[in-house]
Amino acid sequence: MQPNLLMAIILPFICCCSHFSPGSEKQELDTRPGFSGNPFSSVAHIPLPKGYQRVSLNDNSFGAWLRNYPLKKDKTVYYFDGRKKTNQSAQFAVLDLSTGKEDLQQCADAVMRLRAEYFFERKDYAAICFSDNSGKKYRAPANGDRDDFEKYLRQVFAYCGTLSLEKQLKPVGDISKILPGDIFIRGGSPGHAAIVMDVAINERGERIFLLANSYMPAQDTHIVINPADEKLSPWFSANSSKPVELPEWTFSARQLNRW
Repeated sequence: MQPNLLMAIILPFICCCSHFSPGSEKQELDTRPGFSGNPFSSVAHIPLPKGYQRVSLNDNSFGAWLRNYPLKKDKTVYYFDGRKKTNQSAQFAVLDLSTGKEDLQQCADAVMRLRAEYFFERKDYAAICFSDNSGKKYRAPANGDRDDFEKYLRQVFAYCGTLSLEKQLKPVGDISKILPGDIFIRGGSPGHAAIVMDVAINERGERIFLLANSYMPAQDTHIVINPADEKLSPWFSANSSKPVELPEWTFSARQLNRW
């Protein structure tokens, strides 16, 4: 075969097989059998359904920080001890957030960790405070040392949970007003908490949102799929008449809370 003819055949094929860049709106998850990769570099790169756009946020807000939170390239969820989670069908992507080597950073702990990391990054140490069930407050050390901060978080994880965190939050009341940073929470044992990572809206004012959670045992914090609506997944509809069904938990719309 002549060289020019060979290149004419090969070049179009190479172009068709090229990958989109991380910021491309046309990104799609690779569905090859056994593929565990994630092409989205941050929460902000997760594609929107047609007709929606992300809600406006202050660049310095907690919600904007969550929206831009980085995602791991590997979307496999691991337990704190390095074992792969048995259920690998619950996640859309995994946050690039350490879990630690102890069975501590579970659902409410992951929510508190994200909130604490946001203020720690801004050196606003006084804003980092959580309470246990008796009302005792746990304040972050003010020296900005990472090791001391990690020790503080382990203490918080040991003494604070869904029940105490729920007491620190305020009910939103109307799920149609949902914003990034809000939390679905049910305090108790068992209880659960999931944090709203991003929100989008369409011309009719209808909102959709992304949720992230950890679980038991302590495991990688991950963006969950929407098992009740595969076409909308991983986004959820802010519909007050329907429960918010996560792969491993179900919330009601009235369980939405805010800091």
